[in-house]
Amino acid sequence: MKSPSEQNYIQQLSIDCVIFGYHDKQLKVLVPKLDFKGDFWALPAGFIGQEEGIGPAARRILVERTGISNVYLDQFRVFGDAERSNAQVLKRIVELNQDKLGEKWLNRKEVEWVTRRFVSIGYYALVDINKVIPRKNDIDVSIEWYPVNALPTLIMDHNELVTQALETLRLNLDQKLIAFNLLPETFTMKELQELYEAIFDKPFPRNNFQKKMLDLNVLERLEKKFTGAANKAPYLYRFQQANS
Repeated sequence: MKSPSEQNYIQQLSIDCVIFGYHDKQLKVLVPKLDFKGDFWALPAGFIGQEEGIGPAARRILVERTGISNVYLDQFRVFGDAERSNAQVLKRIVELNQDKLGEKWLNRKEVEWVTRRFVSIGYYALVDINKVIPRKNDIDVSIEWYPVNALPTLIMDHNELVTQALETLRLNLDQKLIAFNLLPETFTMKELQELYEAIFDKPFPRNNFQKKMLDLNVLERLEKKFTGAANKAPYLYRFQQANS
């Protein structure tokens, strides 16, 4: 893989992706840990080719990190404060990794290229966590799912990016009917409620929640989910339509 400065990328413009998944009643975020001494975590990110559209670049980055392409992906904000730069992060990495100076990612040319002021376009994705095979890149030591309310301290303003992406997800959840992207094709009303509670980090009264979801007229009721338990089997549902 070529270094960023060796490729035909638009300079000082990047894409940062907040990739949400849902598992064990928790909303989670996919986060790589950088392969340098010290604890450095960062959102999956990348750059945009001179001949490439912003949307296609974001989808390329998503595929590179998850191995899947048919997912919900939406731009939520541009981050462009005048003081926004990787300089402090790179300075700390260089201080702790003197033995790696001069290597592919820590030579003077690359450090100069990535420490300029960068404007970042923020995207968030909603994925079926069971279909994702997280993929490291050349500068990752690992890439893991972390609960959204228990993230490590990320570099630069990446924790703020997650906060902004979560706020946008909450605003869009009903309006764009996007919750189904985090669930399997069929689910019970209880499973849907548990997802909403994980996203909003609060409980919902069962009867009120069920009425709200049915009043949206977007759910198709299917057969019952028989589990062999003595209690009444719940109905399965699926969304009548899918937005992408």
